[in-house]
Amino acid sequence: MTHSSTLTTRESSQHDREAKRLKTISPKKIMAGKAVKSISKAVGEYQYPWQAKLAKYKDEFAKGVWGYWELGAWKPLSISARHRARIRKEVLLADQDWPYDPAQKEMRTKRKGHKHDKISAEKRARTAELMQKMPQMLADYRKRRWQKKMNEEEAKAKADD
Repeated sequence: MTHSSTLTTRESSQHDREAKRLKTISPKKIMAGKAVKSISKAVGEYQYPWQAKLAKYKDEFAKGVWGYWELGAWKPLSISARHRARIRKEVLLADQDWPYDPAQKEMRTKRKGHKHDKISAEKRARTAELMQKMPQMLADYRKRRWQKKMNEEEAKAKADD
C-alpha cells in the first residue's frame, strides 16, 4: 500500500464520519446555523459611518497624529489611535484623500555597511583607472631611465676628458 492510497483512505473515512454527523444534527441546530449566517451577512453588509466620524473629528485630526502642545502642556487627541486608524482606513478604502498624515521624511541615502567594503570598492575603481594609464606610464618611465643613463654617460665622458 503506497502513501497516496493511505491518504485517499483516510480522506474517505473522514468524509464518512462527516456525513454521519450531518445526519444526526437536529433541525434546531440547522435553524440556529441559518440565524448565524443571516446575522453574519447583516454584519458583513454593515458600513462603518466614516463620513460622520470624519466630520465630527476633523478638527482633532488636524491637530496631529499623536497629540499637540497647548499652553506648554502636551495634550493627547480626544480620539484613540485605534479609532483614528479605522476611520483613516475606511476613508482610503473609499478612494478619498486623507490629508491628516504628517509629511514623510526623505529616505536615507547613506548606505549601511562596513567602512572597509567602501574603501575596497574605491581602491578597485582606482586600480582599474590606473591600469588604463599603465602603457603610457611605462613609456614615460623607460624614457626617464634612458635619459638618466644618457646623462650619466655624458657626465662620465666629460670627466674622462
